[in-house]
Amino acid sequence: MTLQRPTKGSLLVAKPSIIGDMSFNRAVILLADCNKNGSVGFIMNKVLDFSLSDFLPELNKDFKIFNGGPVEQDNLYFIHQVPDLIPQSIEISNGIFWGGNFEAVKKLIEQDLITSEEIKFFLGYSGWEPKQLEEEVKADTWIITDNSDQKNILSREFTTFWKEKLEEQGGEFLIWSNAPENPSYN
Repeated sequence: MTLQRPTKGSLLVAKPSIIGDMSFNRAVILLADCNKNGSVGFIMNKVLDFSLSDFLPELNKDFKIFNGGPVEQDNLYFIHQVPDLIPQSIEISNGIFWGGNFEAVKKLIEQDLITSEEIKFFLGYSGWEPKQLEEEVKADTWIITDNSDQKNILSREFTTFWKEKLEEQGGEFLIWSNAPENPSYN
């Protein structure tokens, strides 16, 4: 369902018109917070060439690391679906949580008590100052949709996420969903 304004827990789907923007081209962003002070979200479909063991070799686990956005890319963030196991988590919406006690996360990973389908790691985040995201929406940069994949948002196939979200919009977006990422390849 297409929404009129961004809200906490909704998805931002980059419109094809932002081709060339290295951070947001073909991005699908989960908004972790959206209020009068600004907005924060994480790009859900841009995997990096790193795994968790590159940052925490003592864990020796290959959880993928995603590009969360262009802000604070030297910090590791996470969203998850196990707040009962990770104290101090902040609910985004309906069973999806942001952050929490990282020492607890490390212990859960060490003991194989959490899987990559329950937690997702990001370098950086996407952030907007007050009213900035609303202005980008008015400029026709984003499609705002309800997060209909709440139970599967962490485990879904990230390589086709943007295409699937465009196809859900129908109309002219069906053509764009099949266009090559680099239009000069067409």
